[in-house]
Amino acid sequence: MDSSQSAAAPLAAGMTGGSGGNGMLIPQTNDTSTVTTADDSKQNLNQVINSIQKTLGLLHQLYLTVSSFNTASQLPLLQRLNTLVMELDNMVKLSEKCNIQVPMEVLNLIDDGKNPDEFTRDVLNSCIAKNQITKGKTDAFKSLRKHLLEELEQTFPDDVESYREIRAASAAEMKLLAQAQSALPNGDVKVKTEL
Repeated sequence: MDSSQSAAAPLAAGMTGGSGGNGMLIPQTNDTSTVTTADDSKQNLNQVINSIQKTLGLLHQLYLTVSSFNTASQLPLLQRLNTLVMELDNMVKLSEKCNIQVPMEVLNLIDDGKNPDEFTRDVLNSCIAKNQITKGKTDAFKSLRKHLLEELEQTFPDDVESYREIRAASAAEMKLLAQAQSALPNGDVKVKTEL
């Protein structure tokens, strides 16, 4: 058995859903449409990346031909230009199959000569700041609710008790409904207790 056959044997065994060559279990899924769509998307993206790399190689060859141009190199120059045009056309056709959305801010950063990771960092920092603001508002409302319940309990103890009973019954009903619908993978539901 040559090396390509020996490499294909564990791969074929792993695709059947048994154990992989490195002792890992490979799960089987019955939903092949999702897997197929993801695989097609990755394959299309890989084709575009390969086309981009091929185009960069052709541009480098073209640069070398132009930098040492003489009359004898005119035919190779024209051939390389035609190859470049065909590869750019191929790249456009392949890119139509890919649906990748890049924010304009990232493209503007690249045009400005900056690292696009700055955009990611700025977005994450913005999300963290907004999360902290939202958390502060949530904590303030929880504190207000707790304070109102304490004040209401001192003034209207019977009404607050009936309110808590209604809330407990509602929470139990929501828990049963969530379990019936299998809202969580393990069937557990977090229920907040009232004060």
